[in-house]
Formats: sequence, C-alpha cells, structure tokens
Amino acid sequence: MVVISPDVVGYGMGANTTELEKTLWDAADSLRANSKLKSSEYSMPVLGLIFLRYADWKFGIAELELKDTGSKRRKITAADYQARGVMFLPPEAKYGALLALPEGENVGKAVNGAMKAIELANSELDGVLPKTYNRLDNDLLIEILKKFSTLDMEATDLEDDAFGRIYEYFLGKFAMSEGQKGGEFFTPPSLVKLIVEIIEPYHGRIFDPACGSGGMFVQAAKFVKRQEGDPSKSISVYGQEKTAETVRLCKMNLAVHGLSGDIRQGNSYYEDPHSAIEKFDFVMANPPFNVNQVDKERVVDRLVEAFGMPKADNANYLWIHFFYSALNDRGRSGFVMANSASDARGSELEIRRKMIVAGAVDVMVAIGSNFFYTVTLPCTLWFLDRGKRESVRRNKVLFLDARSIFQQVDRAHREFLPEQVAFLANIVRLYRGAATEGDDGLLRERFPEGQYVDVAGLCKVATVDEIEFQGWSLNPGRYVGVTEKAADEFDFFERLEELNEELRILNGEAGELESKISENVALLLRGG
Repeated sequence: MVVISPDVVGYGMGANTTELEKTLWDAADSLRANSKLKSSEYSMPVLGLIFLRYADWKFGIAELELKDTGSKRRKITAADYQARGVMFLPPEAKYGALLALPEGENVGKAVNGAMKAIELANSELDGVLPKTYNRLDNDLLIEILKKFSTLDMEATDLEDDAFGRIYEYFLGKFAMSEGQKGGEFFTPPSLVKLIVEIIEPYHGRIFDPACGSGGMFVQAAKFVKRQEGDPSKSISVYGQEKTAETVRLCKMNLAVHGLSGDIRQGNSYYEDPHSAIEKFDFVMANPPFNVNQVDKERVVDRLVEAFGMPKADNANYLWIHFFYSALNDRGRSGFVMANSASDARGSELEIRRKMIVAGAVDVMVAIGSNFFYTVTLPCTLWFLDRGKRESVRRNKVLFLDARSIFQQVDRAHREFLPEQVAFLANIVRLYRGAATEGDDGLLRERFPEGQYVDVAGLCKVATVDEIEFQGWSLNPGRYVGVTEKAADEFDFFERLEELNEELRILNGEAGELESKISENVALLLRGG
C-alpha cells in the first residue's frame, strides 16, 4: 500500500484552498442573507469577482516583471502580458481601482464597467463576464470587494483548477437546482494530471465534449510548459458544454490561466458543433455517469465505427464511443468512467469486445473511493490509443490497480501526490517502451531493472486471449491480483461502496435478462 499520511505537506487542492473556500463562502453568504437575489442570480457575480481577483493578482506579478523591459520607442502593450500567459487588465478594471472608488460612488456600475473593459481588451471573453452588479446593494458589494482583497493569493495554489473546484463548492452550498451532479462538473486535479501524463498531449488538437470548468485544458497546458513548450503554439483546445453558463465559466477559467480555446454550447448527445469525427489528436473527459433516457436514434451519426449501439438505457457506452470516434488515426483518449462500465454485460459487452479486438484499448486504471469532491464512489480511468494498432502492443492491455495509492487529505477526500502521479505514469511509459521521466524512487523500488514487469496487486499486461478468458472484462482487479491487507487497514466504507457497485452491475444484468425472457415469451405466445 502506498498511502501518505495527512501530516504530509498538502498538494493541489489541499488545506489552502479549503481556507479560501470558507472565506469566499462567508462573502457569498452575505449576499444570500442580505439581498433579494436567488442563488442562481448571485452565484455568477460572486464568481466574476473571484475571477477578477485572480486575474488582478497574476497581472500584478507580470506588471512588475515587465516594468523595466520597455523603452521610449517601445511601450509595454497588452500583447506583452498575453505572451506571458496573463490576461490584460485596463486601468479601470484593476481590483485596486475598484477598492479606491470614492464614497458614494455607484460601485455596481463601476464593476460592470470593469467587466466590459476586460471583454474589450480580451476578445475571447466577449459576452462572457457577468455584468449585473448594479442589482447588488452598494454597501454589500463594497464589503465583498474588501473581503476578497484580503485573500492570501500567494498561499493559494492557482496552478490547479482552483476556479473549477470553488465553483463546484458553491454549487453544492447554493443547492442550485440547475447544478450538475456526480462530480461531472469538476474533476480532481490529481486525476486530470494522471490522465494528461498518460496520454502525453505534447502538441495537436485537444477535445473535451464534457468540458465543465475546463480543468482538462488547464492541466494539458501545464504539461506542455513542463516539456518546455509554448501551449499557445503547441496545442489548440476545443470544448463543449450543454449550458451557456458553464461555457462562460470555462472561458473565464481559461482566461485566468492565460489560455484561449474554441468552447461552444451544445448537448454532446445530439449536437456536434466541432464536427468532431476523426478530427482530434487527444480527447480528455469526465462525462456524467449512468445517464438514462438518451434518444439513441439521434446519435447514430456520431459513431464512426460499427461497434454497435448499446441497448441498455445508459449513456456510458455512448460516451466511450464518442471519445473513440473523435480520435484521428493516431489519436489518444483518456477519460473517467463508472466502474460498472468495465464489466457491463449484454450489448455493452459486445461493444467492449470489438474495441479490444480492434486494438483500441491501451491502459485501464482503477481509482479508489473519495477522490471526487462531491461523491465518494470509486471510478476507472480508460485510455484508448488508435495508433496502438500498428505497435507491438496491439494485442495487449495494461491494467493498473491504483486503489491503494493515495494521500488522505481529510476524512472524506483523497488525492495523488505529484510523485504518485509520476510513478503511475512511468509504469505506463515502461509498458510502452518509452523513456521514464524524473528521479522516480518508487519506480526504482518496484522495477529495479528499469524494464516493465508484472507486479502482483499493482500492474499486469494481459493479452487479448487472457481478456477473452475473463469474459472481456476490463476491470483491473481481475488481472493484477491482490496483496494481503492487514486487518487494521480494512476500510468498511470503501468495501461497502465496492459491493454497491457490484450490485449495480448485477441489477443491470438482471434487467437485461428479464427483458430477454419477456421478448422470448412474447415470441412463443405469438407463435402459439
């Protein structure tokens, strides 16, 4: 087991962001208590102020760095900031300018003006930022601005999708009826980092048809920077979301990280505004799990290969098919999926079999419970690779069981440490015959010869024949084996969740069997 104590220094979305959330919620709670607005009306204005505070902080850092680089002949321009991955802020849009407004000034009007000025200076934000601050009480708005000004930005990790997590936190606190459920809006940064490290999007087109707050794009850009590349030149990002509000949020998140992308509104089940078929080098996503009542007749044209249409009233395999269909002939995809999809029966099993035989499935990673911010269920990361069909890995799949690898952040939340992400990604690199990255002590301990080998309880490369023997299951637990767990390490709640997931699978199989029996009985009766 590779568990890290909570006493270890936090990573990603740890204690610093928890304190930030509390501060932000205190401010938002003032609106709830002291205004007549509904939660759906004040959530975006609050997020707009958070966005402005982040943008102002990053602009201030760049401003100091650029201070001595200009000359009489060449003035510092917006392009200089944008070249550093920083959004340009006109003078009237700076946070300090709003704080310094004279007493009696209409602050709501001034904040609206700041948002309009930012949109004019940054064309990708046109029509995106909230501009309803005139609806807020003047004194209340001043109080919120002052509270946000005291935030310790240095102590807050903005390198991860802090913006997305805070929004997810607000959705839960506001109990918004329009809020998305099941963790589909925000994906934990450590899971996104692992997806990015495994698909390695060095350059090319990246697509997320369930992009939420845009965290996948943020991490992809960070990956390119770590490889000493320029995200603005190396990658282009394309996203899709069902609601206009979420599209705006994604664009705000990209902008605060100095990124831009083609983010469009559309229901990914029925609409394809990016003409995605066989277009992308990389597809990354965390789609909603187990969605029922999708009209399958309207999605037929979105499926590029004849893997078949799933008959079950469940959209999991539609998503899997969408991701595969969007890849070009060398494309890779990494996505989060419900555990039940790995063992689903009936028509879904047949689709899975065809994908495995076609050489599309490359890596499967089992993730333990409590990684998500709003739900506790475990999940599985799937990795598809259409270019794998031309490699020695064509008839092989790597299975990784990462359920015992985590840092316990608090009683209800876990995450991967950077060294754990690196360890898992380097196992995949060994499997692919590629060079590993970094000074990985964990890797040297488990793979002392520097070459891939199966490790009981951790990883196993299975052939297509072995997968067929297992009934075409893609559940890593069936292949990697188990290690002995000490009695005091038994986690009752985790086991209960695993049993609940198994029950979901069995109930699904029972439903399909009942349907087949009914069909056969009807045929017999008609024949009789």
